[in-house]
Amino acid sequence: MSKQISIGGGQGFWGDSNDAAIHMIRTAELDYMACDYLAELTLSIMQRQKLKNPQAGYARDFLKLMDIIAEEAYKKKVGILTNAGGMNITACVDKLKEMVECKGLRGYKIGYVLGDDLLDRIPELAAEGIKFENMDGIGCFDDIKDKIVNANVYYGREPIMDCLGMGADTVLTGRAADSALFLAPLAYRMGWKDGDWDNLARGIMAGHLLECGGQGAGGNFQYDWRSVPDMDQLGFPIAKVSDDDFIITKAPDCGGLISRESVSEQFLYEVHDPANYITPDVTVDVSRATLTNVGENQVRVGNVHGKEKPDMLKLCIGYHAGWKVVTYLSFAWPNAYEKAQYAADILMKKMQRKGMKADEVHISYLGINALHLGVADMRPELVDNANECVLRIAIRAQDKAEVEKIIPEISPLQLNGPPGASFFGGRAKATEVIGLYPTLIPRDAVKLTSHIVEVK
Repeated sequence: MSKQISIGGGQGFWGDSNDAAIHMIRTAELDYMACDYLAELTLSIMQRQKLKNPQAGYARDFLKLMDIIAEEAYKKKVGILTNAGGMNITACVDKLKEMVECKGLRGYKIGYVLGDDLLDRIPELAAEGIKFENMDGIGCFDDIKDKIVNANVYYGREPIMDCLGMGADTVLTGRAADSALFLAPLAYRMGWKDGDWDNLARGIMAGHLLECGGQGAGGNFQYDWRSVPDMDQLGFPIAKVSDDDFIITKAPDCGGLISRESVSEQFLYEVHDPANYITPDVTVDVSRATLTNVGENQVRVGNVHGKEKPDMLKLCIGYHAGWKVVTYLSFAWPNAYEKAQYAADILMKKMQRKGMKADEVHISYLGINALHLGVADMRPELVDNANECVLRIAIRAQDKAEVEKIIPEISPLQLNGPPGASFFGGRAKATEVIGLYPTLIPRDAVKLTSHIVEVK
């Protein structure tokens, strides 16, 4: 058997718990751990933070994690890879370098990748003839081009591998594709290159199974969540990969579950076409893949295949899409749902008299249909006898003043509306809405650079 590389998934999103990552570093035999912090709109939020504070705009949670694990990971030679750099990679690098210096870890090398932020290059790229057509066929670029907040491209393994080649102990990126954080060290150590599509596809699926943290180890487990042991100590998944084997497992002495069923759920998560799962590095075919239980908390993944990588890369553009107010009012039995409906009618009549101009008004009822919407079970015997019901009203408009019209009308309904109302959560506030405009750009339009700094 060829050399086996062990890599853990230490983070599923910005705000995830650090507990599993810490436990993994302390108890598992790892070569690498990758931590995914970014979702499609996360960068827009980070960009807003950076505009308010030039030193912000990255996932500060990562520094809290590194404050705990950096020394042990360095001694154990566990490489750390993360996209926590967000919209301010160099600021995150500076803070990490300062922390590592304070710990006396001389020789520690921090690699980082720049170039995914294309905001300033949008006019240049448009002048070169790039049309920025919406991937979903919704909306026109001309309508949002003056409202852009951020524009970040999803890229693959190569610049991350370059950092590893320069000896990086930690690699910080911005919008690297989630699975590329995991593929990069596997391809680097195994020597996988373009053309070796099956192995690159296996590496991508290793990343795909690990990138969501606990969701890949029994968290959010629809099949049988009651069977997941010790969810209060949920461990995150680990992939053990070689040229001829691919096992998903987890750290010892922690909760969670690695089974064919739990892995299956994550396997198909966000995979729209199992025969053509498109990533920057390879187009993956899992339409005939196999998942086999081979031991306690061990699942072997097989028959994963790959095809040529795409010529285009995905560019996610965040843009200002107006303002919103979301507000709540709860009602108690009896007739909770009926009371909530009546209160909504009162509020909408008031808004009509105030001449509110809204692009969208969404009314739903928590406990009744807020999650299932049009397919909710609305049988009278269920809704008429609900113990409680929470009215939720969400309003979006281009003008902040328009959505704010509803704010002073909510709390008075405790005394001026149907009985049993309770106002909670504090006075609502108008917040900015960031819209998402996904598009594609040619691969050769992106200029990524790899860098390294060393602690002396």
